[in-house]
Amino acid sequence: MDLIIPVVLCGGSGTRLWPRSRKAMPKPFLPLVGDTTLFEATVLRCPAEAGFGAPIVVTGALHLEHVEAQLADPAASRVIVEPEGKNTAAAIALAALRLPEDAIMLVCPSDHHIGDVAAFQAAAREAAALAQDGWLVSFGIAATAPETGFGYLRRGDAIPGSGGFAVAQFVEKPDLQRALGFLADGGYAWNGGIFAFRAGTFLDELAAHRPALSEAVRAAAAQGQADGTRFHPDPAAFARIEGESVDYAVMENTARAAMVPAAMAWSDIGNWQALHEARDHDAQGNTVRGPAELVDCSGVLVDSDGPRVSVIGARDIIVVVDKGEVLVCTADGAQKVGKLAGAVNQ
Repeated sequence: MDLIIPVVLCGGSGTRLWPRSRKAMPKPFLPLVGDTTLFEATVLRCPAEAGFGAPIVVTGALHLEHVEAQLADPAASRVIVEPEGKNTAAAIALAALRLPEDAIMLVCPSDHHIGDVAAFQAAAREAAALAQDGWLVSFGIAATAPETGFGYLRRGDAIPGSGGFAVAQFVEKPDLQRALGFLADGGYAWNGGIFAFRAGTFLDELAAHRPALSEAVRAAAAQGQADGTRFHPDPAAFARIEGESVDYAVMENTARAAMVPAAMAWSDIGNWQALHEARDHDAQGNTVRGPAELVDCSGVLVDSDGPRVSVIGARDIIVVVDKGEVLVCTADGAQKVGKLAGAVNQ
């Protein structure tokens, strides 16, 4: 099989993990689980010895310095520097245009945590085999809870000679009742935003379903400038792109959508409660970073960059201290952190 080229999407402002994550230093570049940053871990999951090629990273100018500082081998990697954020369809298309048409792309968000790397690599190889046959493949993350913050994939017919399935339906984020039904049904998986396809196949499908977006990206790439390992799309042409997610632009419209099941201890680290669940806990379900004392507590996360935090008799709360900012919320309230004025105006 040809090398699998990781395409790492690296942007966003990480408001739901405020105050630790901020616009200038969002969550991909922070060591939130273990000692490695989420971005570093994304690249390290795709080593040459497991059949992966050097990565292409798509990011913005604001994060370029962090990307290049955290790449294990900057000289062997390529970085596409977007003039502004235009969502994932355009970002993936830019990467596809920098590759041969038959190259197999593995599109990976840079801010997810995957606890079982071997399972991830096995799913990537399965997805790459399907991509070689012309499928556009999503990772179907094994659903372990009735999550209402994720989109879902409904499994269709098995694809002969593979471990994959056709996608019968892409389902938007459900309410709790529907999510419980999906979990009980067993035929649904979370849509984790990880994809595999040939570069040429993706570009053909984008042109078929979003011709204006396709033309604008092609113009931005054709008029762009290379600078060593960096590539800068033309800003004026790029500004004409209508931003849209890859799910809406391509995956929900193609007749060749497939999925590979992936049980790999995945988390999108989408808020402080998700991070709490991804970290190691003590016997009472508490997790602590920084100076803290907990007495008669359970399900508590404390993350402090210096000031000592003392908590007594609390259940299922989150306390974060970072650079003079203090966040206190319940586990349920973690979903709303991104709406705080401090997070929005960081």
